[in-house]
Amino acid sequence: MNRHATLDSLEALIAALEAVVLGKPREVRLALCCLLCRGHLLIEDLPGLGKTTLAQALARVTGLDMQRLQFTSDLLPADVLGVSVFDPREARFTFHPGPVFHGLLVADEINRASPKTQSALLEAMEEGRVTVEGETRLLPDPFFVIATQNPQEQAGTFPLPESQLDRFLMRLSLGYPDARAEREILRGHAGRVKLGSLPALLDAERLLAWQARLDDIHVADALLDYVQALAAASREHPELAWGLSTRGVLALLQASRGWALLEGRDHVLPEDVQAVWVPVVGHRLSSGRREEGEALARHLLSRVPVMR
Repeated sequence: MNRHATLDSLEALIAALEAVVLGKPREVRLALCCLLCRGHLLIEDLPGLGKTTLAQALARVTGLDMQRLQFTSDLLPADVLGVSVFDPREARFTFHPGPVFHGLLVADEINRASPKTQSALLEAMEEGRVTVEGETRLLPDPFFVIATQNPQEQAGTFPLPESQLDRFLMRLSLGYPDARAEREILRGHAGRVKLGSLPALLDAERLLAWQARLDDIHVADALLDYVQALAAASREHPELAWGLSTRGVLALLQASRGWALLEGRDHVLPEDVQAVWVPVVGHRLSSGRREEGEALARHLLSRVPVMR
């Protein structure tokens, strides 16, 4: 598929998503960018603002095999990964795969589960495999986790630790819709009522091909200088307990490539880095309130001049 055909296909995906998630074009593009980068997405917001709707819409248009799992305080790791059950007819234990063995796992309200259950996803999100009962099992490829969570100040939540947050390429927030978008939702012209009519515009094979194209997106040395300057500013800032790790810098660079692909370019510009900076970096600079991490990220971005 040539570059123009890819761009047309991506725009069709974006248009389909925006017909369901009204008034959030930037968030829709960032979510798709995350998927193109083989990353995982965390959507944090108040209940009822469309987190799960966006996750389900993305699953439908990409045509991936989806499983939604509602995280609760009594959920166990085996409920996520699977468990072996004794079969008396065969006189042996048979492994029953859990929801994680789907191409797209929607982990709904992930921070309502205990830390032990949250950690069941660590290996899966980092390595694309899980170890259950001493045996390592591969997950589907592509494998994509979209997790939703409520703000930490909401009752009954367990904050995600830094190691878990770092597995997510981006953290997004949808926020309240504007008046026009909300009116369309109230009229039944968008939102969850439109999910059933969404077509599958993609399949796993084409998605893997698009993901492979990111390696061909050129990154100039001057752009690398800019990225490293941003990372250095985060590590030297007196108000930050820790700066951006090397893995975080790699995540930023990959997300910038994904944004460049969405813009129809074969090279990364500083504007691409700036477009993805806050959702990629915010949750890596502060494990506290989302607004705090995003404010720190915007402050750092304003301090580092663009290198061309």
